[in-house]
Amino acid sequence: MNSREKLDLSAYIVIGPENIKNRRVAKVIYDVVEAGFTCVQIRSKTASATELIQLTKQAASAIEKAGKTNQVTLLVNDRLDVILAARMEGVKVDGIHVGQADIPVEVCRRYLGEDSVIGVTATTEELLAYIQTMSTSQIDYLGIGPLRETTTKPDCGLGADGIIITRSFDEIKALVKVSPLPLVVGGGVKFSDLPSLAQTGADGFFVVTAISEADDPKEAALEMVNEWRANKVSLC
Repeated sequence: MNSREKLDLSAYIVIGPENIKNRRVAKVIYDVVEAGFTCVQIRSKTASATELIQLTKQAASAIEKAGKTNQVTLLVNDRLDVILAARMEGVKVDGIHVGQADIPVEVCRRYLGEDSVIGVTATTEELLAYIQTMSTSQIDYLGIGPLRETTTKPDCGLGADGIIITRSFDEIKALVKVSPLPLVVGGGVKFSDLPSLAQTGADGFFVVTAISEADDPKEAALEMVNEWRANKVSLC
């Protein structure tokens, strides 16, 4: 099974050294994938390339230690160079997540290959038209949001006028109906949002501090996974 075939967006954590309350990134990753999280994205705007390579290696080792290499997708935010360097050292990295202003998707696909996962943060404005008209041939999923303003990424949802554009559940439901790609929703998502978010038909949720800054990240992850699954099942 290649990386694109195993992709499961249902429970997705974005994690880096900036927001884990002095915990070890690898330990948090081990705990959350044991609890049932299916996708891990390494993201840091402060770590050096060398530090990010090490974080990626540690993340892959944690996923392997949990026995989830064939179930959990490991991505790196933005840094194609970090992924290529880690792969040269034999690290199993499944792909990349990029924003609209990051390295072009076509470049990522060329260097990472056809089996790698490429996720894209959907554009903030005119989102419905964007999803209906965008070229999706090189992309595996879209990240959309935010549900609310978030301190971990203050510019998330920032419009051209400097105003943060948040997404309602009704809007997400409409986007799901027209999107040719799986959608994962994040940006300030809390446990209490999961029933309503599941009802939109989105493929999954992504979180940062709801897990990484919880008193017990593993317990918080388990609660979110179980709540998401219970509400998705209720739709069937």
